[in-house]
Amino acid sequence: MSEIAEILSGLGGKLAAHVLLAAAAIALGITVALPLAVWASRNRAVRRITLGFASLVQTMPALALLALFFPILLSLRAIFGEGLPTLGFLPALLALALYALLPILRNAVTAREHMAGEVLEAADGVGMTAWQKLRLVEAPLAAPYVMAGIRTAAVWTIGAATLSTTIGQPSLGDPIFAGLQTQNWALVLAGCIAAAALALLTDALLGTVERGLAQRKRALVWGGLGVALLGVLLSGWTLRPQERAGGETIVIGAKSFSEQYILARLIGARLEKAGFTVKYRDGLGSAVVHEALTTGAIDISIDYTGTLWTNQLKREDNPGREAIYRTLVEWERETTGTRVLGRLGFENAYALAMRQDRADALGIRTMEDLARASPRLTIGGDVEFFRRPEWVAVRDAYGLDFGRERNFTTTFMYDALTGGEADVISAYTSDGRIAADRLLVLEDTKQAFPSYDALMLVAPGHASNQRLIAALEPLVGAIDVEAMREANFAVDRQGNKQSPEQAAAQLARRAGL
Repeated sequence: MSEIAEILSGLGGKLAAHVLLAAAAIALGITVALPLAVWASRNRAVRRITLGFASLVQTMPALALLALFFPILLSLRAIFGEGLPTLGFLPALLALALYALLPILRNAVTAREHMAGEVLEAADGVGMTAWQKLRLVEAPLAAPYVMAGIRTAAVWTIGAATLSTTIGQPSLGDPIFAGLQTQNWALVLAGCIAAAALALLTDALLGTVERGLAQRKRALVWGGLGVALLGVLLSGWTLRPQERAGGETIVIGAKSFSEQYILARLIGARLEKAGFTVKYRDGLGSAVVHEALTTGAIDISIDYTGTLWTNQLKREDNPGREAIYRTLVEWERETTGTRVLGRLGFENAYALAMRQDRADALGIRTMEDLARASPRLTIGGDVEFFRRPEWVAVRDAYGLDFGRERNFTTTFMYDALTGGEADVISAYTSDGRIAADRLLVLEDTKQAFPSYDALMLVAPGHASNQRLIAALEPLVGAIDVEAMREANFAVDRQGNKQSPEQAAAQLARRAGL
């Protein structure tokens, strides 16, 4: 419990960012929903369309809705210019505001439909205009029901906002995602406790407002709204820009697995020694991290040659390690302006792995052996593996035809293999759990998987920053795969776990840095 309490005490910035995002999304949702509700209450066709659309949005998983705004904003940026952000606050705000629409809209429309007809007729009888009737009769009568919808929307939005971590927006999802990937359950619990407490507090404050509206007690209404507004203002004050003695601020991005967290802290430690102020943007989705780098949302990232080869260049051929690297360096320089500082010295490639005892029982050593047994086996992959071109190339090269395909998060994929939920998994060659769990990496005799050398990338805005480059250049070629495996396992292992910061310090010592 003391560890959880310590983590909670350090979540002030994440909590403030979460509050501002959720408050802005709810406010935008209210701004859109209430005029739509008035229009829908007077037009049956509009009511069907608006409620149908809001219901459709609710059927979409919040994570998918957040991710969809990335390509939408990317397309809009081509029209409106480079100043339009595609990651972070804006896409999270738009997605969450849409998610908040349905309860507010439905409650407002329902409240209008169930108003006493004689009251509305009396308003018409005394000669009220449509605006007067809306302001003086309909709005006061509907207010408690609308407030109930806002309460529901607020709780949903606060919960869904934890997923904004995946598109680069800081939130209480940061410790949750980091904890899941590193199996640090104290981090997960701390993030969940903070998000749940925020949702309960918000619901209580808005419930006070709802009671005040129902009972016509202005003190309750203004008291609840005042406390809520104070919380938003305090969050804004917490996140206000501050002058830092450390000088220039560098944002380091990391994808959502242990190796990325460790390498980000290793880079951050070197930059802090060089006098930079460092911030981390963890848990970024693999599909968005490169866009975040090229648009300046982050300044430094670690990526892999095979990932860039397939995701960015859309290449499916495999001309060899050196050819891939040279092509990527040139493509980044000419197309995005991103500087490839160099290879770190190890490869984190996809590989198919099995438990040693299971492979022995089936007589499997190579992927050609696997192909013969695959119809009787279950393969597990990370959440994106079976949609990646590498999988298609490997599947077709060997004629793999598994009886079942299952997706897992990176954390639970290895547990699925050791627990018998999968016979084969898409492992990572630099993962320390390969040795710890005594897994057999099947030989890729046809070299169907491309190389996955770890690269250090610097955003276009810092490509010529010589002080930054000088601080980072000693990392190039300094980390071998054994050292990286050891650092990864230190974070991933059960019992006596290290934090990414501790593992990064150990990795630096082993690499002579």
